[in-house]
Amino acid sequence: MKKLKYISVTALSAMLVLAGCNGDFVNTQPLDQLSESTVWTDGALTDAFVTEIYAGFGNGGFDEQMLASLTDETIFTHPGRGITTITESRSNPADPGWINGTLSWANMYSRIRACNLALSKLEKPQFNDATLVERLKGEAKFLRAYYYHQLLRYYGGIPLVDRPFELGEADYLSERNTFEQCVNFIVKDCDEAATLLNGKSLAAGRATRAAALALKSRVLIYAASDLYDVPTAKAKSTVLAAFSKPEILGYTSGSRTERWQKAKDAAKAVLDVTGLGYQLTLDKAASKDDGTANYHNIAMSRNGGEKELILGRYFINAKQENGGRQGLFNGPNGYHNWAGNTPIQLMVDDYEMMDGTKFDWNKADHATKPYDNRDPRFYASILYDGSNWKPRTADVASKDPANQIQTGTYEVVSGGSKVPFFGLDTRKSSVEDWNGTYTGYYARKFIDPNPAIVDQNTWQQVPWPLFRYTEAIFNYAEAAIELGQDAEARTWLNKIRFRAGMPALTESGDALRQRLRNEKRIEMYLEEQRYHDARRWMIAPTTLGRKANGINVTGALKAGKSVTLYKYDPTSYDYTYKVFEIDPGKENRAWLDKQYFLPIHRDEMNRNSKLVQNPGY
Repeated sequence: MKKLKYISVTALSAMLVLAGCNGDFVNTQPLDQLSESTVWTDGALTDAFVTEIYAGFGNGGFDEQMLASLTDETIFTHPGRGITTITESRSNPADPGWINGTLSWANMYSRIRACNLALSKLEKPQFNDATLVERLKGEAKFLRAYYYHQLLRYYGGIPLVDRPFELGEADYLSERNTFEQCVNFIVKDCDEAATLLNGKSLAAGRATRAAALALKSRVLIYAASDLYDVPTAKAKSTVLAAFSKPEILGYTSGSRTERWQKAKDAAKAVLDVTGLGYQLTLDKAASKDDGTANYHNIAMSRNGGEKELILGRYFINAKQENGGRQGLFNGPNGYHNWAGNTPIQLMVDDYEMMDGTKFDWNKADHATKPYDNRDPRFYASILYDGSNWKPRTADVASKDPANQIQTGTYEVVSGGSKVPFFGLDTRKSSVEDWNGTYTGYYARKFIDPNPAIVDQNTWQQVPWPLFRYTEAIFNYAEAAIELGQDAEARTWLNKIRFRAGMPALTESGDALRQRLRNEKRIEMYLEEQRYHDARRWMIAPTTLGRKANGINVTGALKAGKSVTLYKYDPTSYDYTYKVFEIDPGKENRAWLDKQYFLPIHRDEMNRNSKLVQNPGY
């Protein structure tokens, strides 16, 4: 499949100029630049300019530090990165801590300016290719909408700029628009992009009509949510209630029912796009193995799972980017990887049992075998003690010929006596102990299990899902629940569950709402959904604000058993599992209501006197 590659316009320009100069050393045209008039009079160069705007996607969500580690999904292992605590310290406008490039105010506005420039030049194109002009305008409108939606969902209402500023203008300062104005602007861009891109054949990784519809669906489901309904938000937060400019953060009037209906209609438009969706036609639950395989195929975007992907950020081995390094970034230290974003016990506990009941540490059969009979997606998402995994590297292979994850402490016999053996994937490992997990788990999702991919030194080709079909199902079902259409919501939610090998939901009302929220938590794990969902549902104090925790695993030799080289073996060992809270010196989580919105950086506030800071900062 042809995939979009980001092109540096500067690099492309340099090649074109060098090819044309023919050694004319008196040519004074810069060798690394093209004039503006040249770019906009050539269709290929204009295409290259718009293509470069996609670089604002960065690595998608595949950076070494993942947004998941600001949620109750994972924690980040390494200190000193500004992401390891959700506390007051990362709420300072002068030093807000970790800010990913894909949510940086400055980065997003630089991309928006490029979109505005392209759109202004394409209004009166200087090359003769109407089809190309239409496609590029559609892509630019989608990208502008996407970058504005990034700012909106992190910061609330932002200044809307729909043209490129020119040199010599009297005033470059802009006030923040209301939340409603921002939503309307983004939706309009999405609608126009969908029309312009309709019927266009595009390389994977480029915006399509379906991508524009998916973005519209996401923005409208947010717009209908508690956080963005000012009366609701005020009732739930004294910090938000005290803010003097509530219209920046949400709707101060209007019908929520109408907003839910718009969200439902927008999601249905995505569901009606032909050719999308993977394994969603089952009328009963898939087998456990098929459920795990289905979920794995979606995460890998292969073997049919690519039908889920509406828009992805692709990575190829020929261009070694950090987005292809998830195995290194998140894999076990016992494989010479860095264990960056490791699942916490709260996440693990929210995977249901195979029969659809909740996991419960107070039940003896759950507590003694916590990894048995769980939601099949668990086995495609989490590496836990005893999981089968890739072959160990040559220098470690003799220590673990069984190739199993070892995150516990186990008894082995040495010199005739029982001695403790610290698992190879722990912080007391004989292999790079400083990179071991604090939680007792590792991420499996998005890591290619192909043994030929040695994560320590090999890049993988797994795309980041900016939008996938199942997100629209959740949007549709959520809106249906809020409109009192529980049966319709169950029908669509059960499509997801049957694909995963899980039984049907039968609840109604608030019970169904809670099941949807947990279902989305499990299905969209690591996909940058939880951070936004917990905030817009205003459940962050009881979810994101919880103390992070992990598991201590111990293996005691059974009577009469003698093991000299450890492997996971319930016939030789009695295993015990004890949940513990992460040391607050490492990860001391606390939720403050001002964190519903990020602070605008002090430097941006100093540049623009018309900006109003978000509440609580």
